[in-house]
Amino acid sequence: MFERLEFKGAVTVDDTGTITGLAWPFGSPDRVGDVITKGAFGSIRLPVPMLFGHDPNDPVGTWNEAVETEAGLEVKGRLLVGELARADEVRALVRSGAVGGLSIGFSTKAATPRQGARGRTITALDLVEISLVTVPSHPGARVRSAKSGAAAIQLAEAIHRAALALSK
Repeated sequence: MFERLEFKGAVTVDDTGTITGLAWPFGSPDRVGDVITKGAFGSIRLPVPMLFGHDPNDPVGTWNEAVETEAGLEVKGRLLVGELARADEVRALVRSGAVGGLSIGFSTKAATPRQGARGRTITALDLVEISLVTVPSHPGARVRSAKSGAAAIQLAEAIHRAALALSK
């Protein structure tokens, strides 16, 4: 069975489409009470598809890094801006604030009911996809940064100008 868990996030994206974030925070349940424990993600097969709204017919990029940290599942990926018209549209939605969340799609391998609370404790799963979504359900997931291609170019140009000035 394929499941989806969604998270609230402040999503931003740069000109190149690079996105980094927390796809699942450890230590707190989502709004239906499910908790995923550290170690549950096991070995993740990369790249992980980046979908829009969990629609398997709407891929917009890939997640090329996914690592479990103390905080949760940290991810880094890229919208296919400039290569896929839909990715350009999604970037515009993210920039406008209309899209602000992340959501994971997975198959549960091992879970138990939570004692004294609703939901499950999920201890093993297979990650299938991570989506950008409009209305997520977990308040702790966030896109933490988005590299700016324009800012990197400006910095490189400033360093080049400074090196030229010093060489004179």
